[in-house]
Amino acid sequence: MQIAVIKQLAETHSTAQLREAEDAIINEQKPAIHVDGKDEGEQLTHILAAIEIHNDMEKNSIDFRTALRNYTQRVRNSIN
Repeated sequence: MQIAVIKQLAETHSTAQLREAEDAIINEQKPAIHVDGKDEGEQLTHILAAIEIHNDMEKNSIDFRTALRNYTQRVRNSIN
């Protein structure tokens, strides 16, 4: 998981575009958007994280930076 890739995806693509990319990877197709990652699993992780950030922004009416911080905090907490 690379936070810089997640950040770039969340900042430059809509939730709809991210969901289309998710569907493409799940169906073993190439996504219409470029997604960095060493393999399909990492690419899917990046896409799902960006979608989660979008959902947090919408659900809680918060800005991007706060949603990104919330996401990274949840990941850190799950690792500990």
